[in-house]
Amino acid sequence: MSHYIKPSQKIWTGRQSEQQLYLHEKVVCLPIGDLQRQSGKTFALLGYACDEGVKRNQGRVGAKDGPQHIRRALAKMPNHLPQKKYVFDLGDVICPDGDLESAQQQLAEHVVQILQSGALPMLLGGGHDMAYGHYNGIKKYLISEKRRPSIGIINFDAHFDLREDSNGANSGTPFYQIANENDPFHYLCMGIRKDANDRELYRTAQKFGVKYLERETFRMQFVEEINKWIKAFLKGVDHVYVTIDLDGFSSAFAPGVSAASPMGYSQDIALESLKTILSSNKLISVDIAEMNPKYDVDDQTAKLAASLVHFIVHSLS
Repeated sequence: MSHYIKPSQKIWTGRQSEQQLYLHEKVVCLPIGDLQRQSGKTFALLGYACDEGVKRNQGRVGAKDGPQHIRRALAKMPNHLPQKKYVFDLGDVICPDGDLESAQQQLAEHVVQILQSGALPMLLGGGHDMAYGHYNGIKKYLISEKRRPSIGIINFDAHFDLREDSNGANSGTPFYQIANENDPFHYLCMGIRKDANDRELYRTAQKFGVKYLERETFRMQFVEEINKWIKAFLKGVDHVYVTIDLDGFSSAFAPGVSAASPMGYSQDIALESLKTILSSNKLISVDIAEMNPKYDVDDQTAKLAASLVHFIVHSLS
């Protein structure tokens, strides 16, 4: 059974102009099999329409519809990109019959295709279990290019997602799986909360040498110290994969997630941290996880996710 569906131009609608003033006029829908080598800066959107991992992790399901809602919010936003910068929508990886492992494998293969084209993958989710497939795609691409696969992961998240996978993969296991299969393991978490991680998860983080900033420190008051942490981490890797779990944000900004909490961080410190990461020129891929429209309020979380995509795309153009 196929784990991929082609993109639809119908989702990309909004105000009309003759100068591509809005992103829905800029985005080109393209089946991933038709993606060719790109000569200019190109961004490739790929959805991960799967929440099987959330279900297995006893979370609130609904994130499989996240990619479409992020697209819908992004479509209406202004376009400030130069004419020769391109944005493709490549469709969605799906998870029929709860076959999470095959969906992750399919995702990895598509990430390889995107990177081989020269585009920057921007994955929209969907459960955070996509991180395992996403990372494996990056790793496979770098090995195929005979480039050193020294990949740093920066995770904006309330959770370590380091749960053991002895009972199978889920949205809480991706970085445990990655750590077990990769030595050295370069992992920095931003916004970790004690009320969201038990003692065993902290022990696992220590075991794998995970670096992390807790929520009490991850705020604008400490922005200079945070940027020093990020820069020090980036020095030790050749490439950085950024993953943003929307449940790390306060529910005041992101109610539509699989595990909402009012104790999360603000968008300001996330944006400041992203500026530092993007300025390093080491970003190889990015994803946004756990957008759950079933629990969103006035599309607030979808707009936050879309604004993050908008910020990254325009910062790199």
